[in-house]
Amino acid sequence: MSQDFSVRRVTAPDIRKRKGGPPIVALTAYHAHTARIIDPHVDFLLVGDSLGMVMHGYETTVPVPLDLMIMHAQAVVRGSTRALVVVDMPFGSYEESPAVAFRNAARVMKETGCGAVKIEGGVHMAETVRYLSERGIPVMSHIGLTPQAVNTIGTFQPRGRYRSEWAPYEEDAKAIAEAGAFAVVLEALAELLAARITKQIDIPTIGIGASAECDGQILVLEDMLGLSPRVPKFVKEYAKIGAGIEAAVKGFAADVRTRAFPSAEYTYPMFDEPAAVTKKTKMTGS
Repeated sequence: MSQDFSVRRVTAPDIRKRKGGPPIVALTAYHAHTARIIDPHVDFLLVGDSLGMVMHGYETTVPVPLDLMIMHAQAVVRGSTRALVVVDMPFGSYEESPAVAFRNAARVMKETGCGAVKIEGGVHMAETVRYLSERGIPVMSHIGLTPQAVNTIGTFQPRGRYRSEWAPYEEDAKAIAEAGAFAVVLEALAELLAARITKQIDIPTIGIGASAECDGQILVLEDMLGLSPRVPKFVKEYAKIGAGIEAAVKGFAADVRTRAFPSAEYTYPMFDEPAAVTKKTKMTGS
C-alpha cells in the first residue's frame, strides 16, 4: 500500500534545483523551540558550529566537539518538520582524510536524522566532498571567510576586496562544485566577487555578508534578533523592526525572497589596488 505524506522535508536535491530560481532562505537553529518557529518560513536550517560561540561562550568555533553538534542537531530535527536540516562538521572531524570525514559524517546523519552536512574549504577539500557525495552524504561547502581556520588566517575580516585576490576563491568554488557539493556558502566575500562566483558555478550560492545576487541568504538567528554582543556589519537586526521572533523571521524571509536583503550597507565593496599591484598589472597586461 502506498503512503501519501502531506508534509515532506526539503532535500539537498531540492536545494540544488533552486540554482537561478527563487532565492533560498536559511537561518541557523540550535534547539527545538527556535527550530519550530523558524521551520515554516525557511528552506533549510543550519545547525552551525557557531553555536559554540553563541550558546557556549567559546571565543571561536574551533573547540566545538562532534558530540555537541550531534546533540543540538537532534533537537533541531525534533523541532522541525519541513525544512532541510544541515549540520556543520566541526573542526577536526573531517580534515584528516576522506575516510575519517565519511565515518564522522555518517554518524551525524544516522544519529540526528539530518539531511546534509557542511564542511569548510575549497580546492583542498574537493576530494573529501567527492568522497562523501559518492557515498550518499549530501555536502554543502563553505568558502570565503572560513571561521574554523581563524588560527591560521588570523582574523574574521572579509575576503576578496582587492581584485588581485579573486583567483583562489574562484578556484575554490569551481573545485567544490565539480566535486559534487549541492550548494556552497559564501561568507564575507566582496560583493562583486560573490556575484561573479554565483554566475560561474552551477550550484546555488548561499550568501552571508556576500551579495544579493547569490542564490540564497543565511544569517545566524541570534545575530538578526540583536541578541549577540558583537553583530557583524552584514547583519540586519530584524527584531528591532518586528514584534517577536516569528515576525523577525518573516521579515528576513520576505526581504531575501524579494532580494531587498542584503542591500549595499550589508555587503562589502571593493578596495582600490595598492599602487605597486596596479603598476605590475599595467606592465604585464594581466
